Amino acid sequence: MNHLVCITGLPGSGKSIASDFFVKKGFQFLRFGQITLEELKRKKLPLNEKNERTIREGFRKKYGMAAYAILNLPKFKKLLKKGDTVGDGLYSFEEYKVLKNKFGKRFLTIAVYSPPEIRYKRLASRKLQKNDREIRFRPLTGKEAAQRDLSEIENLNKGGTIAMADYTIVNTRTLRYFKKQLNEIYKEIKQKRN
Repeated sequence: MNHLVCITGLPGSGKSIASDFFVKKGFQFLRFGQITLEELKRKKLPLNEKNERTIREGFRKKYGMAAYAILNLPKFKKLLKKGDTVGDGLYSFEEYKVLKNKFGKRFLTIAVYSPPEIRYKRLASRKLQKNDREIRFRPLTGKEAAQRDLSEIENLNKGGTIAMADYTIVNTRTLRYFKKQLNEIYKEIKQKRN
């Protein structure tokens, strides 16, 4: 039975690195927020925090707070037929509940935590890569990052996903140590499959 492992955490905490770790272990991949970027392109809007927030909140107004789980559910089902799947960027607690209800014990979550000061430095130091078509590693200024934090906590109910995570990693040390923690979780997930 294949697992859906969803990564949650605030911007710059290390979600994408965690997702990439699982992809290298053979997991299928889906980024929750990719549909936001697709909608920006469809509407021919510039990529910036204000427009992204407008799209995110618009989806939630139309589909409710579980919007990203609902909109991505067909993709998750398809990927799970191929193998274990990692979902990068679980947002709201309502999305958590939809996925937990749909996949039960097959659904696991990992919360990645880093303090704001560390996350904001990481986000400010990012550079857009030419081959990053999904725009996973774009920079945010300290002000943009702080606004994004407040939006995700106050408007998108992200706190519940972090609080209810099956696993929590504090990502304040080296990349090597972070990957060591991820590997321990990976081993536990593998055992659950057997």
